[in-house]
Amino acid sequence: MYKLIACDLDETLIKPDRTIDSRDIEAIKKLKDLGVKFVLATGRGYNTVQGTLKELDLFDEANQYVISYNGGAITENKDNRLLHFEGISFEKAEELYKRGLKYDVVIHVYTRDAVYAYNLTEDEKRYVQNRQEMIEVFDQNLDFLKGQEIVKVLYTNTDFEYLQSIDRDLKDITYDMDVSYSSNRYIEFNHKDVNKGAGLKKLANLLHIDIQDTIAIGDNYNDLSMIKDAGLGVGVQNAAPGIKPDCDYITMATCEEGAVCEVIEKFVLKGE
Repeated sequence: MYKLIACDLDETLIKPDRTIDSRDIEAIKKLKDLGVKFVLATGRGYNTVQGTLKELDLFDEANQYVISYNGGAITENKDNRLLHFEGISFEKAEELYKRGLKYDVVIHVYTRDAVYAYNLTEDEKRYVQNRQEMIEVFDQNLDFLKGQEIVKVLYTNTDFEYLQSIDRDLKDITYDMDVSYSSNRYIEFNHKDVNKGAGLKKLANLLHIDIQDTIAIGDNYNDLSMIKDAGLGVGVQNAAPGIKPDCDYITMATCEEGAVCEVIEKFVLKGE
């Protein structure tokens, strides 16, 4: 029996209108009675998902967990107790920040407690509205973050091919990092071997759960590592075409049609 489900948020559990399908909510609530853990796995920070945890009756719950910052942090929901943290050095963040000034991108810099954004556009403001708060900055360097723990840096542009060209251009400084894409608008830079798959394996190990007894559900490239590492890797119907060949199962439903509920009913509840 599957004991843990790790699930991406945006475009997987959360619909484009920022809501969660009622069928998904009810199915997730049923997991608690079975002792199956439902773990949010997101590129966002754990502080930004508290509203979602409340909707799912997982807020401030002991023995319930979140994988955030693409695997850069693992927290227990009770008091947001930090179990694992792995960020990038200030020097690497500074290098990415300064290189990013040359590109047509919004630059995000994530610390443990806040997100800073340079060159913040109206389009990006609309996209992140109700997802996370950001602090707009205008500095040409990251001196204002010296001494703080930095989790990751990401660039935003809605032209995916342009992001890929940036990826190629940055190989001289990102060769020792974990680079991924999300939401068809972000390229994300984490510490080497920090990704959702590594986060899932680390959490499963902490909980003494065999990785084969886990399910991972996602829609985009930053979900691919956990989709590959989980016992059952699931892509929702609206997933990026490029990740579907690596999925063990593709839902019939999209994120707007109860895709997560479909997975829970098919692979957990029916087994009961």
